[in-house]
Amino acid sequence: MAAAVLAFALTACSSESDRNTWMGREIADVMSSEHGAVWLDRPERDAEELPGRLFAALRLTPSDRVADIGAGTGFFTFPLSERVPHGRVYAVEVHEALIDTLVARAERLGARNVEPVLGAVDNPSLPEGRLDLVLIVSSYHEFSHPQEMMAHILRSLRPGGRLVVVEYRGEDDTIPVAPLHRMSEEQIRLEMEAAGFEWFDTLDILPMQHVVTFRRPVVRQP
Repeated sequence: MAAAVLAFALTACSSESDRNTWMGREIADVMSSEHGAVWLDRPERDAEELPGRLFAALRLTPSDRVADIGAGTGFFTFPLSERVPHGRVYAVEVHEALIDTLVARAERLGARNVEPVLGAVDNPSLPEGRLDLVLIVSSYHEFSHPQEMMAHILRSLRPGGRLVVVEYRGEDDTIPVAPLHRMSEEQIRLEMEAAGFEWFDTLDILPMQHVVTFRRPVVRQP
């Protein structure tokens, strides 16, 4: 049942209209805020995505500054905030309704280190050169302006800062997710490296998703 719901949900948020392409890949439509909230808060998400494994792999320190791009209702945002009690989590969304949800949840949970950010489709509106980690979970494939977004994200990281991209595996057709909402490791690396990131590692820790880590290059003085 969960697999059927998963396939339906990710197929339903894509229209049949013409889509833009980027580096040989069709860009998926962005979920509406209403559909997205239901999908992001589905009860079985913990069992399907095993977020605890991802959090452990991020190796966060208490003072890290982190951005959660495509934060939705805060599935990753608020656990991240607990792991960086002396840092900050920028929860970036393009839907005002989801920003309102994030603000309300932060107030209710007392998560004072969470800063909801209303971004644009071509700019996440993050501070430049200050972030230790940018996390993008199952959202990058929907970026309508990937080149512009990743240029801003690259600038938001400190030199040596990390980018972690999590996407459903495009190479595995047994995964019950529509093809437009999956990416191969090869495609992820192709697009991130073209944006100026250095590949660091690919972790095989989640049941259905790639976890691919990059860094902002450190410019060494001659």
